[in-house]
Amino acid sequence: MTTTKPTTSEPAQPVDPSTISLSGYAIDQTYGPGDVPTTDAAGKIDERIGDPGVYPFTRGVHETMYRSRLWTMRQFAGFGSADDTNQRFKYLLENAKGVNTGLSTAFDLPTLMGRDSDDPLSLGEVGRCGVAIDTVEDMHRLYADIPVDEVTVSQTINGPACVIWAMYLAMAKQRDMDWKNIGGTLQNDILKEFHSQNEFIYPPEASVKLVVDTIEYATQHLPKWNSVSISGYHIREAGSTATQELAFTLRDGMEYVEASMKRGLDVDAFAPRLSFFFNSHNEFFEEICKLRAARRIWATAMRERYGAKNDRSLLMRTHVQTAGCSLTEQQPLNNIVRVAYQAMAGVLGGCQSLHTDSMDETLGLPTETAVRVALRTQQILAHETGVHRTVDPLGGSWYVEALTDQMQQDADSIISEIDDMGGVVEGIHKGYFRRSIAEASYRFGQEMEAGDRYIVGVNAFTEGNDDHQVDILQIPDEVETNQCQRLETFKKQRDDDGVNAALDAIRDAARNDENVMDSLVEGALANCTLGEMVQAMADVYGRYTGGPEW
Repeated sequence: MTTTKPTTSEPAQPVDPSTISLSGYAIDQTYGPGDVPTTDAAGKIDERIGDPGVYPFTRGVHETMYRSRLWTMRQFAGFGSADDTNQRFKYLLENAKGVNTGLSTAFDLPTLMGRDSDDPLSLGEVGRCGVAIDTVEDMHRLYADIPVDEVTVSQTINGPACVIWAMYLAMAKQRDMDWKNIGGTLQNDILKEFHSQNEFIYPPEASVKLVVDTIEYATQHLPKWNSVSISGYHIREAGSTATQELAFTLRDGMEYVEASMKRGLDVDAFAPRLSFFFNSHNEFFEEICKLRAARRIWATAMRERYGAKNDRSLLMRTHVQTAGCSLTEQQPLNNIVRVAYQAMAGVLGGCQSLHTDSMDETLGLPTETAVRVALRTQQILAHETGVHRTVDPLGGSWYVEALTDQMQQDADSIISEIDDMGGVVEGIHKGYFRRSIAEASYRFGQEMEAGDRYIVGVNAFTEGNDDHQVDILQIPDEVETNQCQRLETFKKQRDDDGVNAALDAIRDAARNDENVMDSLVEGALANCTLGEMVQAMADVYGRYTGGPEW
């Protein structure tokens, strides 16, 4: 097989862009037995490929995969008030008819940044791009009449993740639910925020410490909870290649493992509850091979680098979401087709749960019609295509195995480069990740502007772009007004002395380098707000504005 490693330089000779993948791999015209050894002379399967459910898990983390249980259909929702989002959750559950369904919560920008709705910096953003959550009362309204001890809940939150999780646990406690029965996932991957999304609050070192706090707390109290979803999704959305997404994500995960072990945690006590979150973009086979390579790299690292003995510690369980950055404002109905192919790649790659984007997400928050089409896309994939009937149906394909090997080799090279610079936190301070992603994004933009890459409806096949094709969900201004009024009333009715004592306890835990989770849960129960608890920790850790390289 002839391949080229992704590079930041221009090729020495002109290359036909139609032969180059999105990550910069030169794809051969045909592949054959010489490109990858799938069996030895005795007919034994190459150990790099193996069998499903067997180390190194290239072919899947479970022996039977979707034959015994379909992937979880986890649709993203969050807009306006907690009541608005609660109604959307119920709509999704009703339309899914109870088939492996999980809820995934999107928070508005003030919440993501750890600020209350009445903060001056929140003006104009409350409830716009997700749901506004300020208090434990809001958390009760968000999940009203939803049995969160029976339905898994994912929360897309990072900078203030430990505070939002504390509010969720306080809500469950007030509903007399046993934490041991609560399953779900906290995204809580702060390292990728420094790489791509910018929704960080504290310096990298303190931020990683808080992630380890949640890993430790979940290990002690919530055996069904995934305390961190190590996320390549946003790295890819920022413009990285698939190979960069693969390498950066897994090395971020290794950073959390190392920090947790340094805390004194047994790797086999917490590693089985780590999870991952990847993007599924337009390059169909590349996305499939990325997931296959990711499982192999992670299993190898956990066993050989960190000495994990429990087989479950080696499993890279992953959620996949279709690529929001690939959706176009022009001809938005075309996005239905893009999402379907991306979802198929995620399933053929062996994901455990899947979110399909709505066709109108580049225009605004999804309408109910668009959400229904996105969910139906998964249901058609699950019940009409037959892709679930055999495990890893592309396994053994000369092309797929060769590309899987190439992506692993290049990702391993990047991981080694990060190791050599002292790890992820050091790479953040040196600007390595941002620089690498920016270069990849720039190259893609150049190819698009030159017409070397077609984006249907954008730089090619633009007939019909002026047609009005979809409705747009509007968030009324009253959402912000009502949320601020509700917060004002909440503050007037609480015990101020109890609030101040709880905030002091949070500061003390942070100052004494203790696990902050107990104090945060007590703070939520004492009716402290999100912004107050976030600021209490900022009083100790400070707020991060970025390094000199930025």
